Amino acid sequence: MTSTAKTAVITGASHGIGKACAQALLEAGWNTVLVSRNLAALQSAATTADANPERVQCVQCDVSKTEQVDALFVAVMQRFGRVDLLFNNAGISGPGGTIDEIPVAGWAETLAVNVTGAFLCARAAFACMRQQRPQGGRIINNGSIAAHTPRPRTTPYSVTKHAITGLTKCLALDGREFDIACSQIDIGNVRTEMTVPMTRGMLQANGEYKSEPVFELTEVVQAVLFMANLPLAANVQFMTVMATKMPFIGRG
Repeated sequence: MTSTAKTAVITGASHGIGKACAQALLEAGWNTVLVSRNLAALQSAATTADANPERVQCVQCDVSKTEQVDALFVAVMQRFGRVDLLFNNAGISGPGGTIDEIPVAGWAETLAVNVTGAFLCARAAFACMRQQRPQGGRIINNGSIAAHTPRPRTTPYSVTKHAITGLTKCLALDGREFDIACSQIDIGNVRTEMTVPMTRGMLQANGEYKSEPVFELTEVVQAVLFMANLPLAANVQFMTVMATKMPFIGRG
């Protein structure tokens, strides 16, 4: 099947930010491919969106596995004929603690999902965007406030998010000649199931535990849609969307 609509691939689309953005893209008329390891959750997310089922594809995929990622993009090209947007959103928080308390296996898993997964998906999407006609597309990497300023005792997560910034810059540079734009959205304290602990109390740099403000997911969705809908001649290189009063500037 081919379509005149633009096609978006969203990883980590079974819940939270990925799910909300996938549903918004569907409702905005995009062909939308929802990706995660949980196929049942993807199918539930897709059926709750008010969209034509012919424009939806749900693919079970572990983004840390090369063969699964390559198969994902083959399936997308077979179904829709092109890739116009990759929202590289899949990620895990990883283990917490001081560095001597971090299990090596937990470190490796966080790198595998957050860095290798983003690399593999960007690599496959870049190839599609480079080869398709008309050429080009957009990659949006989900970074984090932690890509700038880490929280205490979050070495694995913070290191991976700093790495995402490097990936974003390299893709933006290498994509120029192929009309491939790459940008990064850094999100701080958006209200999802993962951020519930923030309202109860988070460890601060001075050793205190304090509750932190959050903001609504709809604002992140609107930001991603704005970035996604830009013409390829324009790009938001980095966008930070955060709760206004959260500890970030001056966090430590």
